[in-house]
Amino acid sequence: MQHYYYLLLDVFSFLIPFLFSFERKRMHFIQYWKPFFSAILIVGLFFIAWDIWFTHLGVWGFNDDYLIGVRIAEMPLEEYLFFLLIPYASVFIHYALEYFLPKVVLSKSVSQYLSLFLFVLSSVVAIFNTDKIYTFTAFGIFALLLMLQIIFRWKYASRFYISFLVIYIPFYFVNNALTGNYSVKPVVFYDNAENLGIRVGTMPLEDSFYCFALLYGIVLVFEYLKKKWQNPLTMIE
Repeated sequence: MQHYYYLLLDVFSFLIPFLFSFERKRMHFIQYWKPFFSAILIVGLFFIAWDIWFTHLGVWGFNDDYLIGVRIAEMPLEEYLFFLLIPYASVFIHYALEYFLPKVVLSKSVSQYLSLFLFVLSSVVAIFNTDKIYTFTAFGIFALLLMLQIIFRWKYASRFYISFLVIYIPFYFVNNALTGNYSVKPVVFYDNAENLGIRVGTMPLEDSFYCFALLYGIVLVFEYLKKKWQNPLTMIE
C-alpha cells in the first residue's frame, strides 16, 4: 500500500473538486472543460519540462518506496499526474470562491501595489541567489509573471491574490505530505544547496512561489481560451 502513497495523494486531492464540477444548479464548471484542460496542459508542459530538467540535475528526486515504479524521463508517473490533478483542484477553488463570494476582491490599486511589492521582493531574492538554481528560477519566473501583471494589469489578480490564500491551505498539507511531514521518509527530496534552506513545514519556501506561478499562469491562459472559444450566442446574451 505504501507504494501507492503519491498516487493516492494525487487522486484524492483531485476527486472532490472534480465531482463538484458536474453540479448543475450553480457553477456547472465542467462546461468549461475544453479551455480549462487546455490551459492546464499548455502551462503544465512548461512546468513538466522544468521538473524533468531539475530531476536530471539532481535539484530534487523521488523516493521509490512511495511510488508505483513507472518512470518517464527519470520522473515518476505520479509527478506527471500532479501537474494535471493538483492544478485542477486548486484552480477550481479559485472559481468556486469567485462564484460564491463575488464581492471578495482587492481594489485595482491595492492589487497593483501588491504586484509591484512582490515583483521587487522576488527580483531581489533571485538576483542575490543566482548560485542556487531552484531559488533563482522559482523567484525569477514569479518576478517575470508579476512584471507582466504590472504591465498588462490583468484584472484576475485582484481576486486570485485572495484565492491563493485559501488554496494555500490544502497546498500546504499536500506538499508537506510529499516532503516528509507525515511519512517516515520524504516522497520528494531536495538538494538544499540549490534552495534557500527555508522550510514551510517540510517544503522549501520556493515551492510556494512555484505554485503561484503555475496556478496563476493557468488562470490567465484559461480566461483567454474561454473567451476565444465562447459560443457567439452566449456572448450576445
